[in-house]
Amino acid sequence: MHNIVGGMCLLILAGIMNASFSLPMKFVRAWAWENTWLVWSVFALLLLPSALALATIPALEGILAGAGGVALTVALCGAAWGVAQVLFGLALDKIGIALTFSIVLGISAAVGSLIPLVGQHRDQLLTRGGLVSLAGIALVLLGVTVSAVAGRMRDRSQHAEARTAHFGVGLLMAIASGICASMMNVGFSFGTPLSAAAASHHANALWWTDAIWVPLLAGGAIPNLLYCAYLLRKQRTSENYKAANSGRNVLLAMAMAVLWFGSSVLYGIATAFLGDLGPVVGWPLFMSLIVIVASVLGVWTGEWRNAGSRALRVQGLAVLILVCAVVVLSRATS
Repeated sequence: MHNIVGGMCLLILAGIMNASFSLPMKFVRAWAWENTWLVWSVFALLLLPSALALATIPALEGILAGAGGVALTVALCGAAWGVAQVLFGLALDKIGIALTFSIVLGISAAVGSLIPLVGQHRDQLLTRGGLVSLAGIALVLLGVTVSAVAGRMRDRSQHAEARTAHFGVGLLMAIASGICASMMNVGFSFGTPLSAAAASHHANALWWTDAIWVPLLAGGAIPNLLYCAYLLRKQRTSENYKAANSGRNVLLAMAMAVLWFGSSVLYGIATAFLGDLGPVVGWPLFMSLIVIVASVLGVWTGEWRNAGSRALRVQGLAVLILVCAVVVLSRATS
């Protein structure tokens, strides 16, 4: 299934879908964040992965039951990713959007790529592919850091509210979120025995990774659902589900789930197209493309209005660096 061009095209589409999955939330009315996120979690992390896997993987129940420790490891990695989602939201409130995004995506891109490279492909670490991967990861970190600088400049130009209190706690939350977020790709990488089992049951090669998503995202659902339940109780927002707009809001949350899970499925297929180093190269590529697309969407939706030309130029430099990272990482598998 080695197909560099096909893999890159799928990653670009996955990046567009992932970066834009939250757009439907802008149109949700009469619901709090936790109302929408709970519905999103149920569909994106439980129902859609299970439905797709059941439709594409023969004997899925037997594969998961026979996987033993592998399925448990994958689920625990998913749970760590779920914790990252909670920490991400808390860090946003303490240190702001720009810094939180830069730290979380930067650490996730680096750690999520390096652990599979060192753990599964150590013999390729000093080869051309391994060194090019390391160079690409370094460019991703640089690009995300420059993007953070642009974000801080934008926030100051827009007179955003300062978040100096508990800055150290917020910084630690963001770092922990980045490490935990990387576990999504680590679990995906170490879940390859599940893909192999799907192949042995004559599943179509495009859908082998569906067997990984089920335990991975089920593990991720647990912290998200628990946190939403906590907020619903604390904020007393469960009554919002009785609002007149609830049917429309459910459809919007389902659209979010389709975009997000669809991007994950495309990422899984793309890594297979990219060859042995697929998860090593694909993850930082995926993170870079998300930042690039999110930057474009941010300008389009007015998030950079009144930010000043200097902030926009710096963000443009960040996007340029990330584009270079995409080019470099695409050469790691060629």
